[in-house]
Amino acid sequence: MPLAYLAALGSALCYGLGSVLQSIGAKRVAAGDRLDPRLLARVATQGPYLAGLGLDAVGWGLSLVALLRLPLFAVQAVVAASMGFVVLFAALIEKIRPTARQVWILVALGLGLLGLAATAAPDKARAVSGGFAVAVWIGVIVVGVAGVVVPRWLSSPRASATLGALAGLAFGGTALCARALEAESSLAAAATDPLSWAMVAYGILGLSFYAAALQRGSVTVATACLFAAETLAPSLVGLAVLGDHAQSGLAPLAAVSFAVTLAAAVALTLVSSAQE
Repeated sequence: MPLAYLAALGSALCYGLGSVLQSIGAKRVAAGDRLDPRLLARVATQGPYLAGLGLDAVGWGLSLVALLRLPLFAVQAVVAASMGFVVLFAALIEKIRPTARQVWILVALGLGLLGLAATAAPDKARAVSGGFAVAVWIGVIVVGVAGVVVPRWLSSPRASATLGALAGLAFGGTALCARALEAESSLAAAATDPLSWAMVAYGILGLSFYAAALQRGSVTVATACLFAAETLAPSLVGLAVLGDHAQSGLAPLAAVSFAVTLAAAVALTLVSSAQE
């Protein structure tokens, strides 16, 4: 059980540093007025972006370890808390000390995480039906189409925020698929399951849209939108479909802890973006 929480915390740490490094690499390449695969390919050749991507891969692997035993609402909230690490690493690189307001928000973030650690009920996910896989693939199509048309319809700052949110839905989709796959009885069954391929598709969409979001605006705003979408959507599905739950009698505290963690993560990004 402690291993699952340590894995979730390690995932947040990797995601936080990875986001800052990806932002440095992405902003070395000028953004166009549409989602251009050639520009995204150029972003992928930047050293800092590749390093950040490597940390994201490690973070994702650690999140899968956490999802073996912890409900989605707990793991995704801890992942959202990586926004605190984004602020700390960005401040370290830019030589900017955190403000008093940021420090207080970080304290609230920590309290929310402690509440989640105390209330989340470790358990495997409930088995899902074939209809669930169909719904997941419909989500892949909707998110993919939305990400292609957004840069053409919105100005760069708004497109950045929207692409960040779509990337969050995509990354949330990978977590949702991973959690549902834990109900599979064997590795061979998981490898041939449509959810496994949906997880790959969501991952590709998430990486592409997040890179495009970083090209067009603030790392903090894009990441705030990403983590809000990545936390809320799969957590709700986990509670409604996968049987995720809090420990007996602690559901109210779990709900408050979840809300505090997510609100603190978003508030931290807004406070930080105002300083950019």
